[in-house]
Amino acid sequence: MSESARPITRTSAPWIALLVIVLIAASGAAGYFWWQLRAAAKTPATTSLAPPPAPVFMVLETFTVNVANPDNDLDRVLYVGLTLRLPNEQTRKTFNDYLPLVRSRLLLLLSRQQAGELASQQGKQGLIDKIKQTLADPLVAGQPRQVVDDVLFTAFILR
Repeated sequence: MSESARPITRTSAPWIALLVIVLIAASGAAGYFWWQLRAAAKTPATTSLAPPPAPVFMVLETFTVNVANPDNDLDRVLYVGLTLRLPNEQTRKTFNDYLPLVRSRLLLLLSRQQAGELASQQGKQGLIDKIKQTLADPLVAGQPRQVVDDVLFTAFILR
């Protein structure tokens, strides 16, 4: 051999060992994730959301009433259309059965309102609360209190 020739050293042995270790780790990780996915597919989904119940609405005919004002001007008129959002069909049936009583209560309530109060957003929200309270009272003695989820204005003209 000549002096310029270099002896061949084996440098590939550490690389092969490192490659084997990486392959074993990758195989282990793949097996673990496959096992987790398979276990998750076998368990039923407990977080499925049930669709919300369909809303129950009751549209009332529009009301036209004279409203009170400080000037005792009889030309102040409130024209309001209402829709009630109710919790269930049974409540709507009850209100339909006693519709003249429901309309009478609402007419009396609306005619007692002050024109100046109804002009503001707070006054309208206060009217919604008063309507809910008025309709919550039992329609006939011995009946339970009625529940009105919301009162929606479909028309509101204060003149």
